Amino acid sequence: MSKKDVAINKKTSKSDTDTGISPKEKEEEWLNEIVSGENKKVKKAIESETDLSDIPINRVPGIGPALAEKLLNAGYLTLASIAHASTVELVERCEIGEHTAKRLINAARRQVGVTFRTAKTLMEERKKLVKIPVGCKSLDNLLDGGIELRSLTELSGEFRTGKTQLCFQLCVTTAMDKKYGGLGADVVYIDTEGTFRPERIIHIANRFGVSSDEILNKIHVGRAYNSDHQMALVAESPKILKEKGAKLIVVDSLTSHFRAEFTGAGSLLERQQKLNKFLHQLLRIADVYNVAVVATNQVMTKPDVLYGESIFPIGGNIVAHSCTTRIYLRKAKGEKRIARVIDSPYIPEIEAIFAITEKGIVDVEE
Repeated sequence: MSKKDVAINKKTSKSDTDTGISPKEKEEEWLNEIVSGENKKVKKAIESETDLSDIPINRVPGIGPALAEKLLNAGYLTLASIAHASTVELVERCEIGEHTAKRLINAARRQVGVTFRTAKTLMEERKKLVKIPVGCKSLDNLLDGGIELRSLTELSGEFRTGKTQLCFQLCVTTAMDKKYGGLGADVVYIDTEGTFRPERIIHIANRFGVSSDEILNKIHVGRAYNSDHQMALVAESPKILKEKGAKLIVVDSLTSHFRAEFTGAGSLLERQQKLNKFLHQLLRIADVYNVAVVATNQVMTKPDVLYGESIFPIGGNIVAHSCTTRIYLRKAKGEKRIARVIDSPYIPEIEAIFAITEKGIVDVEE
């Protein structure tokens, strides 16, 4: 919180004492004015911003220091993050009352403008959409230019098909400077299986001719030891997204902990419900903070399938419906691998061949 914000809050607190109005009553009054659109100070603060969704919580008049601290600690840094939240979620994560949570969400939605838009407006926004290049022509062509921001991309496949290696390369292409074809942005990497290796990042960075130290300094790694910890790390990620300007979140892997903790048919429903909550958490962060989310996923074999595909990604329909784009990786001869689009709202079901080498993910002809 800036000195100016602290000064405003102190001034507000003093005037409240003089008038005999408690801080809680004053906060309720502010929220009522925000919802009704009658608060001039709020309007002025918002009109001065170029991006309505990017207004910091602690700069919104009426949200006191105590409430702002709860929101910030829970990962709600902007009005947009609150506008996309549910009442139950705010109550649980911020430890506030249901009435206050509803007021906050209504206020945020009114100011951010969560409403209908024309398809033409959406088309104009998509033209400006940034994509993260893979650094491999065949895969970039497969993905129509690269991994989309504001989307969740799943990479599934058996072991040694290149899921983690592809994530390493995306970390490098995201972090390396724009003059080398990258984004020059930070990365949040959530490692659930203990497979993150900075040595591989160095190998790939050397291939692109960029400073490995600079790349490593832009990758923020969190080791998740269980599904709750995994979800907590994702909840903390908005702080890095805002402070460092990160544009990629990697979850490697998506279902490993859920699969280990919830065993047996009796726990399947609970597992799927928790997994569904986690996926929607990722989707909301991707949209609110304009980042790409890439998650690797394990697979399972169905021995009773006699004809057709017998290997399927873990998570069933919950994962299938939540992911924006799904890529299935499989082994070929030697270092060669095949990537196939199995689901996408705009990419056809096509395949591409690539290779895994010491330099990273490369085209077969290299």
